[in-house]
Amino acid sequence: MRQLLLFVSIILVGLLFISRLFYLQIYSSHKHNLFEDNAIRKVYDYPKRGFVYDRNGELLVANQPSYDVMVIPREVEPLDTMEFCSLLKIDKEQFLKTFHRARRYSPRLPSVFLSHLSKGDYAALQEKMRKFEGFYIQKRSLRHYQTTIGANVLGDIGEVNHKDIKENPYYRMGDLKGKQGVEASYEDILRGVKGIKFIQKDRFNRNIGPYKGGEFDTIPEQGKDITITIDAKLQAYGELLMQNKRGGVIAIEPSSGDILAMVAAPSYDPNLLVGRERSKNFSKLFLDSISKPLFNRSLKGVYEPGSPFKLMNALIGLQEGVITPTDAVTCYAGYKYGNRFMKCHCYPGRRNNLISGIQESCNAYFATTYRKILDKEGNASTGIDTWSKHAKSFGLGNYLNNDLFVGAKGRIPNRNYYKHVYPKTFYSTYTISNAIGQGEVATTPIQLANMIAAIANRGHYFTPHIIKSIEGDSIPEKFIKPKYTSIDKDHFEPVIEGMLQVYKRGTAASLQVKDIDICGKTGTVENFAIIDSLKTQLTDHSIFVAFAPKDNPKIALAVFVENGYWGSRFAGKIASLLIEKHIKGHITRKDLEEWILRHSLENEYAKPYSGEPFRINQGTTLQYVDESEYKRLKRQLSALQNP
Repeated sequence: MRQLLLFVSIILVGLLFISRLFYLQIYSSHKHNLFEDNAIRKVYDYPKRGFVYDRNGELLVANQPSYDVMVIPREVEPLDTMEFCSLLKIDKEQFLKTFHRARRYSPRLPSVFLSHLSKGDYAALQEKMRKFEGFYIQKRSLRHYQTTIGANVLGDIGEVNHKDIKENPYYRMGDLKGKQGVEASYEDILRGVKGIKFIQKDRFNRNIGPYKGGEFDTIPEQGKDITITIDAKLQAYGELLMQNKRGGVIAIEPSSGDILAMVAAPSYDPNLLVGRERSKNFSKLFLDSISKPLFNRSLKGVYEPGSPFKLMNALIGLQEGVITPTDAVTCYAGYKYGNRFMKCHCYPGRRNNLISGIQESCNAYFATTYRKILDKEGNASTGIDTWSKHAKSFGLGNYLNNDLFVGAKGRIPNRNYYKHVYPKTFYSTYTISNAIGQGEVATTPIQLANMIAAIANRGHYFTPHIIKSIEGDSIPEKFIKPKYTSIDKDHFEPVIEGMLQVYKRGTAASLQVKDIDICGKTGTVENFAIIDSLKTQLTDHSIFVAFAPKDNPKIALAVFVENGYWGSRFAGKIASLLIEKHIKGHITRKDLEEWILRHSLENEYAKPYSGEPFRINQGTTLQYVDESEYKRLKRQLSALQNP
């Protein structure tokens, strides 16, 4: 028995040794364990990032060479700190701060010591790198924006943080990734895959060549090029028109959901967020709490939609059968409900049907329509759920599920929303402001533009998106599959006719463009702010929505101009110009163009509000840009026309 036990023990010990040898010689040589081996240096080879083109093939984003000084703290030997700092153009305090940060990250793993060396600094440093053990230079590419427009569209790339590394093991300290815009949305496609080389070191920590002849080395995979839906010329023109103003513009191709232009004003030059000055410039933009240039108003700006939302109430009223296109309502310069009165610009006694109600933007007509929708079943609590479901079928009140990096849900209230205010029941008059796109209704510019695209298509839309094509791949199916609203196709024609009459003889009659049938809707939205604990009414927002041509539409858009007075004053002019630019390729309404370039709203944004509850400067006072600013804008316009 003892002999058998001894024999089994010898066999087990032998198997244990064999297993350990197998592990050390075979398994531990696997490339995943190479990252834990201190005798092997890891050198990453970064691929070129994919290029970005506009829908017409114009190159928007390319690459430029960049050089980073890397450090492996445990390999650093005593050095001439003053000489090293002089070569890098930094002081000793920055040297120590950066070195300690790198050591805290990892004493044995490489991290970026100083990024984005210029070619000149790289050449001067490269000659003396042998003197600074533990430091080496790593080449990579930085973005080179071939344009000064579209910062909110294109975005930027920046160094990853600890959260990025924790969420995705692909990244290591010092890596770059897309932070905003297209760069962030299509990071996985644009970045490619970095390669790696494993370098064997001897016991003196000197490189002696590739580990196992480079068997485990990988080569980088270059990022894929992408084409985005933006029309660079239309984008540039939109940004020019929105200078000295604040707001958002979204233009969509109804037949595809392609975003033709996405303007957030004020904007900035995307090249500001490239290279050594990125951090300083980003801080400056981020800390600008007045203009908020990093805030993408076209995607995240949440505004009451105002009168353009009357189009939605008209469609819901037709679908629910509570109105017909010929039903008329008498307007007495407003709409009275209880002891309140909702003012209207119609003259007293005017009779409006659906088409003329849209044409004249009659508050009385749409207040009546809204109440009929909610009261159809004799219970406004039930009626508002029906109303809400129809509106949400147009993509309102929720994220659009597009490929843009940021967004906001907006708000389309339902019964649950009002429960905390009206726990038992409520009457349609309690929420009457929803009839004219105010009250609790809130939308973003992209949501409103998408709503207009759905109207232009007579009942369906394609999820708005920024990607046109991907090199060697196809775009997601969700962007080419139509989504249908809950409104029957036949109900769109009278609403569209009303929008056409807005241009023919209604609130936008002065904005007509020859040879283009534009269907539009003006919007003037009351603007309130809490100042010194008081609700203060400020200058109204200017809103305009439109599509064109009436048949086979090529463009649908929404324009929001903060503090722009009324719909046709600023937003309407900008919308008409963008439509003509897109369809004709040139501008015939030079009067509208000149007016927009000449006028500024900066005085509205700079007002020292006192906090007293009164309407501020709601009259016709206008600020003209000074002559030097006007000449600058004209030079930009000339450059757009003659690139």
